[in-house]
Amino acid sequence: MTPYALECINLSKAFGQLSVLEDVTFGVEAGQLTALLGPSGCGKTTLLRLIAGFEQPDSGVIIINGRVVADQQREVPAEQRRVGMVFQEYALFQHLDVAGNIAFGLRGSPRQKQARASELLALVGLTGLEKRMPYELSGGQQQRVALARALAPRPEILLLDEPFSNLDAALRIQLRAEVKAILKSTGTTCIFVTHDQEEALSFADQVAVMLGGRILQVAPPQQIYHHPASLEVAEFVGESNRLTGHASGGTVTCLLGEVSTASPMRGPVDVLIRPEALSLHPANGQQPHGHITWREFYGHDQRLGVVLSDGTSLVVRLGPEDAFEVGQEVSIRLAAPAMIFPRHAGD
Repeated sequence: MTPYALECINLSKAFGQLSVLEDVTFGVEAGQLTALLGPSGCGKTTLLRLIAGFEQPDSGVIIINGRVVADQQREVPAEQRRVGMVFQEYALFQHLDVAGNIAFGLRGSPRQKQARASELLALVGLTGLEKRMPYELSGGQQQRVALARALAPRPEILLLDEPFSNLDAALRIQLRAEVKAILKSTGTTCIFVTHDQEEALSFADQVAVMLGGRILQVAPPQQIYHHPASLEVAEFVGESNRLTGHASGGTVTCLLGEVSTASPMRGPVDVLIRPEALSLHPANGQQPHGHITWREFYGHDQRLGVVLSDGTSLVVRLGPEDAFEVGQEVSIRLAAPAMIFPRHAGD
């Protein structure tokens, strides 16, 4: 049996008549980075607050390193759970300098506190800034201080609530990589809340997809993206093209003809195809599948819109060197098996 650092079992939470979490169950192994990925209002932050001890679940169990910290009989106070938290708005103490912020809440002699603060400053790359006040720091530096403060008491679990959302795009990418390296070097078990799919897929060892107060799938990023557990997960995580078709074993017949599938199935299905799984080819006098209606060039790649003969629109993602023009007639080929999901009556 896998020893989990954190287990949440059948957690539910409502505020009045509003149900926020329903029967949430997942586990996080020691040293693992787990992203809670979902849209605003899906219950991610509420789940974090339950783990931290700021809220009590209506039902269910929370276990941290084998110790029950919340169930129907007990509620261990937040300060006794050894859980650290980094908030979206940093929440630094404006009247304390950097060293004071990091050492705040630490036990021990002033010398021990100073030594631990210096250790954390070095870890987050802020040595020499210990006397700076928070308002003298950039956004990225403030976030590093918040991280160092959360790590200072050596928490068993670290919770990050959209910690990079206030930063500009370039700094967000850089700091995300730095924080991941820091957490891996310290072996910290971390749960990270985000609505940014790219952030979740690139940062986490496993991703828990949350929609409507429920966790629909927990798996490594590659599995979430390439083998989603449901149509709902497939359409939420990453860009996709949706067609209808009829499956027969390992193939499906749809507007693109007969294409291979990622799993055998029979009967009416929804067909989901990632934009990068499609390739375009000039029609060259042959019957085209459709024509290009728009093109967006990003440097590292490009996206194109293709309208099929029946008016269906597809998005195709190609490398930067592929040269196609708006209005050009093209044929489409599938470079990877399509994802298919059973269609139900009324769909």
